[in-house]
Amino acid sequence: MTHHIDYYFATISPWAFLGHDRLTALAREHGATVTVKPVNFGEVFPASGGLPLSKRAPQRQAYRLVELDRWSKFLGIPLNIHPKFFPANGDLAAGWILAAGESDQAKALALAGAIGRALWCEERDIADEATLRTLAEGLGLEAGALSARAPQMSARYAELTKEAIDRGVFGAPSYVIDGEIFWGQDRMDFVARKLAK
Repeated sequence: MTHHIDYYFATISPWAFLGHDRLTALAREHGATVTVKPVNFGEVFPASGGLPLSKRAPQRQAYRLVELDRWSKFLGIPLNIHPKFFPANGDLAAGWILAAGESDQAKALALAGAIGRALWCEERDIADEATLRTLAEGLGLEAGALSARAPQMSARYAELTKEAIDRGVFGAPSYVIDGEIFWGQDRMDFVARKLAK
């Protein structure tokens, strides 16, 4: 049986970035397909009882930084827990990913990974179109076409956000396989078991 993964994430999520390459590798290993679904968690949180980072209690914000550092070291994935361009508006980046996904989900997945790396490792501004253009071109994507299509992706972005809420998604990243939600990059072992069935 070939599994399919609906990959719900925020373009600016460090947790999505930390899980991204492992998700890609697991999908490849198990022959699973992936649909890349960036969503607006600014709308998901109010619908699911969550809070945006800036409104969380100080102790929760502090612990988040501890956990990011722990996971970065544990996974051997470099990550700047205080990146220069964070918080960033990830909506434009989402539009570029969705535009790429119209013709090639694998390229959309690669672009999502490159965007996360740019923000969390390379001190680049993912809200800047010039940055997105450079990242897209580095993957062999037609940046001009993506730039033209990205603004038209706002309706799709809203649809996916509603879809995520309707499916019970409440945090990023969330991997939905056969209707089962796996929330967080730290659930990757369970994702692997699911794909192996």
